[in-house]
Amino acid sequence: MNAMLETPELPAVFDGMKLAAVAAVLYVIVRCLNLKSPTASPDLYFQDSGLSRFLLKSCPLLTKEYIPPLIWGKSGHIQTALYGKMGRVRSPHPYGHRKFITMSDGATSTFDLFEPLAEHCVGDDITMVICPGIANHSEKQYIRTFVDYAQKNGYRCAVLNHLGALPNIELTSPRMFTYGCTWEFGAMVNYIKKTYPLTQLVVVGFSLGGNIVCKYLGETQANQEKVLCCVSVCQGYSALRAQETFMQWDQCRRFYNFLMADNMKKIILSHRQALFGDHVKKPQSLEDTDLSRLYTATSLMQIDDNVMRKFHGYNSLKEYYEEESCMRYLHRIYVPLMLVNAADDPLVHESLLTIPKSLSEKRENVMFVLPLHGGHLGFFEGSVLFPEPLTWMDKLVVEYANAICQWERNKSQCSDTEQVEADLE
Repeated sequence: MNAMLETPELPAVFDGMKLAAVAAVLYVIVRCLNLKSPTASPDLYFQDSGLSRFLLKSCPLLTKEYIPPLIWGKSGHIQTALYGKMGRVRSPHPYGHRKFITMSDGATSTFDLFEPLAEHCVGDDITMVICPGIANHSEKQYIRTFVDYAQKNGYRCAVLNHLGALPNIELTSPRMFTYGCTWEFGAMVNYIKKTYPLTQLVVVGFSLGGNIVCKYLGETQANQEKVLCCVSVCQGYSALRAQETFMQWDQCRRFYNFLMADNMKKIILSHRQALFGDHVKKPQSLEDTDLSRLYTATSLMQIDDNVMRKFHGYNSLKEYYEEESCMRYLHRIYVPLMLVNAADDPLVHESLLTIPKSLSEKRENVMFVLPLHGGHLGFFEGSVLFPEPLTWMDKLVVEYANAICQWERNKSQCSDTEQVEADLE
C-alpha cells in the first residue's frame, strides 16, 4: 500500500526539463541582449595636440562612461530598431521655415530653417548645417529632437530635406537624392552664407548625410570657408567596401539591406511619373531603365545599379561608389573633424572602421570616437527600461561644437593679444 502512495520519479524529470528550458531561454536572452557586455567610455583615436587636449578637457562625454538602458541598451539591433521605428522618445516639434531653392537642372531643393532659442555660449552667430540619413528629412523625430536641443544651446539650424524624401513635395526634374550628391547641401550652405554673412558654420551629417557632408567639405577648399568644424555620425565611409559586407547575413546585415531597399523602392515609385514618365525630358542614361528590375530588387546595390547611378551618368556601380564615397576626400578636410561610430552598429561592418582609425593617426584635426554600444543612430541613455528623450549622440555633438567654438574664441583672443603686444613694441 505504501509503495502505491509513493511519489513517482517521472515528474522530477519533467521539472528538470522545465528548469533546463528556462535556463536555455535565459541564456538566449542574455546573448541576444548582450547583457554581459560591460559599459565603458568610448575608445578615442587621435593625435596628441593642443586641440585634442582641449577637447578632452572640454568634452566630458568623450571620457565619461556611456550607459545605455540596462535591459536592452547593449543590443545594437534593438537600439537600431528603436531608432528606425520610434525615432526618439517624446520628440519635440521645433518651429521652422521651409525654404525652396531652384537648382540649375530644374530640381527644387528644400530645407528647413530654425532660429536659435537662446544665446550661444560664446555669444557668436553660429549655424548648424545638418544633413540627415538616407531618405530622411527635417520632420524625422531624431532630427527634431537634435534641432530642438541645438536651438536651446544657441544654434541656428538648417536641415536639408533630401530630394524626393518629403512625401508632400513633388520632384520638378528627373532626379532625386543619391548616396554622395552634394548639390542640394551645397546650395543650402551657400544660402546660409549669403543670408547670414556674419555666421559661422558647424557641419553635421548623420549616416548617409555624414558621407555627403564630408565629401562636400573635401571637394574644394572654398567649401570649408567659415566652417568651424564637422561632425559625422554612423556613416560607412566607402560604399565600394561596404557593398560586399552588406550582402552578408552576420549581424542580420542582409535583412537590414532588404528593409532599406524596400523603403527606397517605395520612394522611387512614388515619383515614377516625374522620373520615368513619357512626357519627362530625362537624361539618356535613364532611358534604358528597366522598372521591372526595380520592382524585384531586394538590395540597395540592385537599386543603385539599376536607377541611382544613372541620375549622374555613371557607367558602372563600381564607378558610382568610388566617386560618390567620401573616403577619397577625407584627407582634404582641414577643419576639426569628429567621426563617430558605434562598435555594435549592425549596418557598418567593423572592417570599415579602419578608415577613420587610419585617418585619425595621420591628421591632427581628426578625432574618431567609438563607443561600445549605440547601434545605428540609437545611442539611447536610460536607467533600466525606458530611454531618456535626449540621446548621448545629441549631447555629444552639441558639446563638441561648443568646445570648438570656445577653442576658436581662445585662439582669436590670443591673436589679438599678440597683435597688441607687437604694436606696443
